[in-house]
Amino acid sequence: MKPAPEDELIPTRRSLLTRLKDWEDRDGWKEFFDTYWRLIYGVALKAGLRETEAEEVVQETVVAVAKQMPTFRYNAAGSFKAWLLQITRRRIVDQFRKRQPWDQNAGSVAEDDTSRTPAAERVAVEELNLEPVWDSEWRKNLMEAALARVKARITPRHYQIFDLYVLKEWPVREVTRTLHVNAAQVYLAKHRVSGLVRKELRRLEKQFATGPKGAPTGA
Repeated sequence: MKPAPEDELIPTRRSLLTRLKDWEDRDGWKEFFDTYWRLIYGVALKAGLRETEAEEVVQETVVAVAKQMPTFRYNAAGSFKAWLLQITRRRIVDQFRKRQPWDQNAGSVAEDDTSRTPAAERVAVEELNLEPVWDSEWRKNLMEAALARVKARITPRHYQIFDLYVLKEWPVREVTRTLHVNAAQVYLAKHRVSGLVRKELRRLEKQFATGPKGAPTGA
């Protein structure tokens, strides 16, 4: 297995966000959507929204990002993670506020007696504490993105060995019997693929640490 050069595993986030300034760049927007929709959707569900509402949050968050891209300027000192959370949080709050006063099924990150009050009265951006959930989902999303990108760069057999032995934690004997490989191949695949995944995670964490300059606070 010959690993791809590190620089080819994932385009820099700076180049991706710059590409998003062009609304006609379908590949760029597809990559952005594929990278983040699960993160946004998962956080919306854990905030207490229904599936249909969470889907709307995903759509509206992407639209909000798109509206800001024409004036986008890369800022190495900013935080893309915090910026995207800010936009997502406001879209989640919007969904709560759309509910009718008699809709008592509105959820929250931490359930309490306030669920008996109308959503529009009890939900405010500053009161919706999503940071713990966002951090957890962010890490999960990065891992899934890293695995997906590495999987696309290696042979199906190597990833299958890695998946069974490392991710699913099968015993070596079961892996060798199921895939008709020897133990040395299992250990070698684990070593090589694990190294690629760690490298990709570091790359993602570094690239997603900064964000757009001058992003409006009311996004």
